[in-house]
Amino acid sequence: MSPTPLTALSPLDGRYHGKVEALRDIFSEFGLIKRRVQVELAWLKALSGCADIAEVPVFSKESTDQLDQILAEFNETQAEAVKTIEATTNHDVKAVEYFLKEALKDNPELNAVGEFVHFGCTSEDINNLAHALMIRDGHRIMIEHYEAIRNALAGLAQEHAEQPMLSRTHGQAATPTTLGKELANVVMRLNRQLAAASAIRPLGKMNGAVGNYNAHRVAYPDVDWPALSEHFVTGLGIEWNPYTTQIEPHDYLAAYFDAIARLNQILVDFSRDIWSYISLGYFKQRMAEGEVGSSTMPHKVNPIDFENAEGNFGLANALLNHLSQKLPVSRWQRDLTDSTVLRNMGVALGYSQLALVSLSRGIGKLEVAPEPIAEDLETAWEVLGEAVQTVMRRYGVPEPYEKLKALTRGQRLEADTLKSFILTLDIPEDAKERLMSLTPDTYLGYAADLAKKTAP
Repeated sequence: MSPTPLTALSPLDGRYHGKVEALRDIFSEFGLIKRRVQVELAWLKALSGCADIAEVPVFSKESTDQLDQILAEFNETQAEAVKTIEATTNHDVKAVEYFLKEALKDNPELNAVGEFVHFGCTSEDINNLAHALMIRDGHRIMIEHYEAIRNALAGLAQEHAEQPMLSRTHGQAATPTTLGKELANVVMRLNRQLAAASAIRPLGKMNGAVGNYNAHRVAYPDVDWPALSEHFVTGLGIEWNPYTTQIEPHDYLAAYFDAIARLNQILVDFSRDIWSYISLGYFKQRMAEGEVGSSTMPHKVNPIDFENAEGNFGLANALLNHLSQKLPVSRWQRDLTDSTVLRNMGVALGYSQLALVSLSRGIGKLEVAPEPIAEDLETAWEVLGEAVQTVMRRYGVPEPYEKLKALTRGQRLEADTLKSFILTLDIPEDAKERLMSLTPDTYLGYAADLAKKTAP
């Protein structure tokens, strides 16, 4: 059976392939091979630029242009050629080396230095840098989606900054807030984690079999290999790690995947809350022409976008959490347990993106329904008990909490009952008037002001 969207084993390559298309060029097998080619070519040019390596002279412009052209024109056909070589070598990085040596044969200048392709390198020198490039390039795409969600929520927070809303703690009626303020909470959480994720810098190494430049120093004892390595790695736009075993230890990868997982978990929390608010009638969902909610109940408008987002964030985080826990651990100087799980970076981020697409679509359908929100508030006068007992405390009324507890705990409270209680209090008249004027939809503290200050 040929691989098509209908026969794909993974839904990311099947049902949802179009929604993760932007990640495919980066995190696919093709994306990995292409970045291996990029690193190998860049290393050859770095050797050419080192005056102490006489056997690799400075390349002519024509040869340099050819090396650049190999990368610029690298396509799926050439990646397939690499895979054909791998079928014989049974080694994916060696296959890239052989592919490049073949590509350089028609240029006498480059052919003469063919054995300097992959010079002094262990496979992980190439792989760790390729993975770092993948993370760097992939983050630019991922962050746009997270920021779009954050920006949409910030806009809603501003728009509905003054919309009163009943809070619920432990699922029970609690001190009122505004819809905008509750959205602002999510925005600020996202802001912090977006900053944390973007602050993580990919690390890379180019230092040989166990990180000591052993072969390099024997071959060219006069070359300052650590300095050349640093110049090379930073030239790729990657932060240099001078202390490694055979592998770059992957701590930054663990930190990055943890950061993405935290972003996802915040949005799981948000998705569940919005799902619940839709259930309460606080939000309506704009309907698309021809869309079906239930196959048997025609009235249904189900919150499927938020459900899909929650489910896919969960799948993403299952992988992200494993990646972050597994990757920093390697037996002695090297084992291969990291290699196989690293091939799933794109799957983890792909499910994250899929969830973000669903969430963005769901947010775009939301319409606030003020009437049910107002009805909820009007039936919850007991939440003003907090305000009343706090003012009683100020003016030394005995047992304020206990008195309001007896009046309100576990029961509905009518406005007239609460006001009658306030009138009996031995407190200043201005304080009594302030309490008498309170309603559930005006007992909001600084909620609206806090929401209006929300900005991406």
